[in-house]
Amino acid sequence: MPTKMLATPWICRSCLSRLARPLLRSHVRFQSTAASPAPIPPALLARARDIASEHKQLTEKLSHGFETRVAKKVGEYSRIVNALGEWDKATESVAELTSMIHDSTTDPELQSLALDDLGETRTQLANASQSLITSLVPVHPFAHLPCLLEIRPGAGGSEAAIFAGDLFRMYLSFCNHNGFRTNLLKYENINGTTEAGVPLSEAIVEVENDNAYDVFRCEAGVHRVQRVPATETKGRTHTSAVSVHVLPSLQENSVEHEDFENPESDYYIDPKEVRLEVMRASGAGGQHVNKTESAVRLTHIPTNTVVAMQDSRSQQKNKEKAWALLRSRIAQSRREKREEDMANMRRSVIGVAKMGRGDKVRTYNWGQQRVTDHRSGTTVHDLDDVMAGGQTLEMIMESVRSWLMERDVEALIADDGAAKK
Repeated sequence: MPTKMLATPWICRSCLSRLARPLLRSHVRFQSTAASPAPIPPALLARARDIASEHKQLTEKLSHGFETRVAKKVGEYSRIVNALGEWDKATESVAELTSMIHDSTTDPELQSLALDDLGETRTQLANASQSLITSLVPVHPFAHLPCLLEIRPGAGGSEAAIFAGDLFRMYLSFCNHNGFRTNLLKYENINGTTEAGVPLSEAIVEVENDNAYDVFRCEAGVHRVQRVPATETKGRTHTSAVSVHVLPSLQENSVEHEDFENPESDYYIDPKEVRLEVMRASGAGGQHVNKTESAVRLTHIPTNTVVAMQDSRSQQKNKEKAWALLRSRIAQSRREKREEDMANMRRSVIGVAKMGRGDKVRTYNWGQQRVTDHRSGTTVHDLDDVMAGGQTLEMIMESVRSWLMERDVEALIADDGAAKK
């Protein structure tokens, strides 16, 4: 028997390994193929198999004649089908190895080899599971775009405005550490100037890299700070808040393929619904401010969304920036409205509501040197590295991106449940 030959003492272990692995697969074909349950919700796995079946039918249809719509669908499904194939392959391998290990009739050397391989194969299965889940979750429609970070102080007076400046510098440092290009579109202190050291009134930063929206969308929400302000004489801890909005960037260099003229597009705005006003810029600027009407204010009448821009001395440049920012805000608002409508529909199925951008998402506690994200539940005690935009901040952001992925998976399962009902 092959197993007796493999057990002879004059075959070294490395040779045994090379000989045994091909035999291992054939040996266990007759064993039970039950594997440990893969960490994929059954509803998602069923969804993947339905897509694989449809992909096969569409591919056969293409073989009899090309159709653009069908070819596009096949391309969209290919990623899921490939991921499912890798998952099936890894699942089968884990099943074979597990069966070999627990089979009392298996040669001890083969069992030892199977045990050696099992850990690595389970890691492959975990990676395949993650890839399959990721392939099933729809890509956010703004994920491929650069983004705008809007930072504004909330409750807390001057301390909130000071913390807004801290967050502004934190994000700039994070971008520098990670090679993201930034463009400062707007920066105003509470006295209407860009004077250093004055509490921040509003800042808008464009992160110009593609896919920046996907990286930073986890930062949207209310960031809370707990610390003793520099102006506090009695040493009392104050709580203040800053809002961070993350919008898709629709600057001219990032929207080559976006359709501004299609009324069905999120980016479409009817010019007739926008009121344009020009005025003299406020703040420092000498004769230019006093004599030139370069500031621009746009008002989207149906939603009462107002955008004002005065950073450039050119009225035309301010107008272009204002239109880009208005499109970004309207597109984000429309997307959030759809997401909220979907969340309302899903609540009865998954039992939780979507956390909106108006909710507290993170707390920065100076006394305890602690940062806690209230969505992912992650807590760290290296506040200095977070505020410096270091690896600790990236770790927190990654935990929130994972949390968002979990919510997307829940939404998919809820959609399937609602469809079946």
